[in-house]
Amino acid sequence: MLGSYLALLRRAHVPSALAINIVGRLPHGIVALALTLLFRDEGVPFGTVGVLVAVYGVGTAVGGPVLGRLVDFYGQPVVLVVSGAVAAGTLMWLALAPDAPLAAALALTALAGASTPPLEPCLRSIWPDLVPDEQERETAYSLDAALQEVIFVTAPLLVVAVAAPFAPVGAVVATAVITVTGAAAFAALRPVRRWRPVPRRTNWLGPLMSARVRRVVVCFVFVGTALGALAVGAVAYSEAAGARDVSGLLLSANGLGALVGGLLYGALPMPFSPTVRFRLLLGGLALGYLPLLLMPGTALMAVFAALSGLFLAPALACTFLLLGRAAPAGTATEAFAWLISMFVCGNALGSAAAGAAVELAGPVAPFVVAAAATLLAALLSLRVREPRGTGTLSPTSGTGAAPSTPG
Repeated sequence: MLGSYLALLRRAHVPSALAINIVGRLPHGIVALALTLLFRDEGVPFGTVGVLVAVYGVGTAVGGPVLGRLVDFYGQPVVLVVSGAVAAGTLMWLALAPDAPLAAALALTALAGASTPPLEPCLRSIWPDLVPDEQERETAYSLDAALQEVIFVTAPLLVVAVAAPFAPVGAVVATAVITVTGAAAFAALRPVRRWRPVPRRTNWLGPLMSARVRRVVVCFVFVGTALGALAVGAVAYSEAAGARDVSGLLLSANGLGALVGGLLYGALPMPFSPTVRFRLLLGGLALGYLPLLLMPGTALMAVFAALSGLFLAPALACTFLLLGRAAPAGTATEAFAWLISMFVCGNALGSAAAGAAVELAGPVAPFVVAAAATLLAALLSLRVREPRGTGTLSPTSGTGAAPSTPG
C-alpha cells in the first residue's frame, strides 16, 4: 500500500517541494486565529474582529486568481517572493499596530489576504514536471490534499504554543516569518526556477473561458459551503450537548477522516475515468454527511464526523487532475487559484447559512445545510464531461507549464 508513496517520494525534488510548500502554507490555518487573538488582546469587540477576519478571507479569495494569473504570465519565483514580502510586511504592521484606526486595520487585513503567496496553485502547476506519469501524479495530488489536513490540525496548536509565552503578537509575527520564508524557500527550488509559462490566449476570463473548468470549480463552491456549515454545526451540537470542547473533537475527526481518505485514495488503484471518479467521490461525500443528521451521542457523532470527511481529500485530488487537464494552455496556476477562491467563498456562504439556520431550526440545521450543499455538488458534477477525442494527456498538456530545461 505504501509502495506508491515511496516511489513518489524517491523522485527528484518531490520531497523538498512538498515539504517546503506544506510548511509555507501553515499560515492558512494560523492567520484567522492569530488575528482574532491579537485584536481581542487589544480589546477590539467581537463584532469588529469578525469583520476584520472576514475581510482577510475576502482579500484571499480576490487576490488568489490575480496572483495566479501573474504567475502564468511572469513565472513563479518573482510572484512568490514579492507577494510573500508584502503579506509578511502587512502582518508585521498589524502585529506592531493592532490598535490602528478601523479603516487602516481593514485595509491592512485586506492587503494581507490579497497578497497571500499562491503556494498551493504553484505546487499543483509544477506537478506535471515533477511527476510526468498521470497515474503517479494523482498519487501526488492525493498526498498533497491529505497533508493539507495536517495544516488545519497542527496550525491552531502552533498558535497556542507561540501565543502563550509571547502573547498574541508573537503568533502574528511567527505567521509573517513563515509566510515570507516559505514563499522564498519554495521559489528557490530548482524545478520552480526552471518552470516557464507558455503562451496563452489573451482573455479576461482566463481559465474560466473553459466550460469544463467552470463546471468543476462551481462544484467546489458547494463543497466549501458544506465545510463552512459543518464548523457552525459542530459548535451548535456541542452547545446542545452541554460540552463546548466537543466542537474541536468533531472538526478534528473530520480532518482525520479526510487525511485517511486521501492517503488510501493515493495508494490504491482506481478504476473508471477521472470524470466518473469525480462524480462518485462527490456522491460519496454527500452520503457521508447524512449520518450527522441523526445527532447521536458524542462518541458516535465523532465517528460520523470522520466519515463525513473520508471522501474530501480524494475528491480534491481528483479535481486537481481534472483542472490540470481542462485548463487552457498557460492558465493552470490561475485555474487552481480559482478553485481555492471559490472554495473560500463557499465556506463563508456555508457559515452564514448555517448560522441563520440554527436560529430557525435548531442545532441539526447546519448539518442539513451541509448535506444539501454536498448533494447539490454531486448533482452538478453530472454536468462535467470527458473532453471529446482525448485519452490520457501528455504531462504538460493543459497545465500551462513548459517542459523543464536542463540546468
